[in-house]
Amino acid sequence: MLAEIRGRSQITIPAEIIKKLGISEGDKFEVMEKDGGIFLCPVVVYPKDKLAKIAKLIKESEADVKDQTAFESVEDMFADMGIDIDNV
Repeated sequence: MLAEIRGRSQITIPAEIIKKLGISEGDKFEVMEKDGGIFLCPVVVYPKDKLAKIAKLIKESEADVKDQTAFESVEDMFADMGIDIDNV
């Protein structure tokens, strides 16, 4: 597929690529140059005030995982809960 640079350095991405990738107006992209090529990578941008909340949620989830017990088997997990699976 060919695309052409237009005024103000704009280029149109072919419609079939837009549909295939689910891209819509307003989506943001990281633009990179590498080895003579131009690469577009879709990104999600979060407002700075939301990043602190996201970081807090991540820390809380990491703490929750540390407090959990890892079991070698399902039988061990049920035994820890006081359930005898042979009598269920």
